[in-house]
Amino acid sequence: MKKVLTIAGSDSCGGAGIQADLKTFSAHGVYGMSIITAVTAQNTQGVFAVQDIDEDIIKAQIDAIFTDIEVDAVKIGMVSKPSTIYAIARQLEKYNPGNIVLDPVMISKSGYSLLQPESKQSLIKELLPKAFVITPNIPEAEEMLNAVTSEDIAIKTIEDMEQAAKEIYRLGPKNVLIKGGHMSGEAIDVLYDGQEITRFYSERINTKNTHGTGCTLSSAIASNLALGYSIKDAVSNAKRYITTAIEHSLEIGQGVGPTHHFYELYKKGGLIND
Repeated sequence: MKKVLTIAGSDSCGGAGIQADLKTFSAHGVYGMSIITAVTAQNTQGVFAVQDIDEDIIKAQIDAIFTDIEVDAVKIGMVSKPSTIYAIARQLEKYNPGNIVLDPVMISKSGYSLLQPESKQSLIKELLPKAFVITPNIPEAEEMLNAVTSEDIAIKTIEDMEQAAKEIYRLGPKNVLIKGGHMSGEAIDVLYDGQEITRFYSERINTKNTHGTGCTLSSAIASNLALGYSIKDAVSNAKRYITTAIEHSLEIGQGVGPTHHFYELYKKGGLIND
């Protein structure tokens, strides 16, 4: 069985972060492991508090995994402060895993800042060059580009997404996937591998329940890479998975509900009848 590690924050309501990552790994038939970088107090209505984990504990968690278990892919999510980013970067250099998927989590859907302002440059310098693929949404792509240029970057069109992907590629990742969920019309994502642009299309699902979609997509990509798929096939498979999860999202809580990570498995198991 392939083994996939998530390095991210904990979501107490289970829709995003470590919890969503582990659910996604399980849905893809890979063995999930976790390094917790922060504990959040959150539900479907928002994030109310964050407690960062001490970097020495983060380093110890990483040591515990890599000195015992072979890791086939790594997903990195919420890493809120520079010392956390630096500790993770040094450990990644120490163990040199492949298939690193970086989801640059910056702001929650409720507007809570999950990446400290001083951490942006650390993330760009320390983690982007180590990533096999980075998966920013449009606001995150704008934030990264604004952090390294004197211009006020605004991504409004598919062509803007493609240009932004090329600019972010120059910062060091081997592949850049910019997610188009914040645009209108079809849900179009753009992948740049250093040579060509690939667009991925899917129907936009009319639902408010999209909590944890970014975490889930990046974890699905990591799972597919661990299973041996190429980057294009990994993204394509992951996009189909998250589209189904959104289509059958769950009405849980009073705010933005989570996606259904196990819909297809439940259907096959006879637990769901359409």
